[in-house]
Amino acid sequence: MEENKPQDNSTEGVVTEALPNAMFRIKLEGVEEEQIAYLSGKMRMNRIRVLIGDKVRLDLDPYGGKGRISRRL
Repeated sequence: MEENKPQDNSTEGVVTEALPNAMFRIKLEGVEEEQIAYLSGKMRMNRIRVLIGDKVRLDLDPYGGKGRISRRL
């Protein structure tokens, strides 16, 4: 019996703007659109700094809301 695995909705992008409350505007790779994203809990706990120009891995919300930055590349 096969289990339904959740789809991997992660993509990569570059930080273009830092917004208040640890939010960022991300330019997605291969797409002409920008996405608003927030830092994941582990990145906040470990105080990982994200700066403009950093390449990040982004987990997209399947419903089209904000993304979550899960890793700095």
